[in-house]
Amino acid sequence: QVQLVESGGGLAQAGGSLRLSCVASGDLRMVNAMGYYRQAPGNQRELVASITPSHTTTYADSVRGRFTISRDNAKNTVYLQMDSLKPEDTAIYYCNLHIFGVRIDYWGQGSQVTIAS
Repeated sequence: QVQLVESGGGLAQAGGSLRLSCVASGDLRMVNAMGYYRQAPGNQRELVASITPSHTTTYADSVRGRFTISRDNAKNTVYLQMDSLKPEDTAIYYCNLHIFGVRIDYWGQGSQVTIAS
């Protein structure tokens, strides 16, 4: 079993910045990717960014160049630095850990991000 605990998020003005963090604990022996998804009201959950243990990153087109994902493997922690925020970034952001091979996903509790125009 894996547990994910998120922190960060909150309210920011358009053009501002926020940072999300997510700490993983439990059975982390298998190789995994970590990342963030988001879900706005009435929308499906979508990938924001992900990062592999070797630090290969993937970004949604809507956030590329504004958001930066990173991870500290020693601390089992992933970070999402969000800059140049827009009102359309408003959503609940969910930390995700994906285990390769067995294709199991774990989710954090979700963090509300609200961007005021």
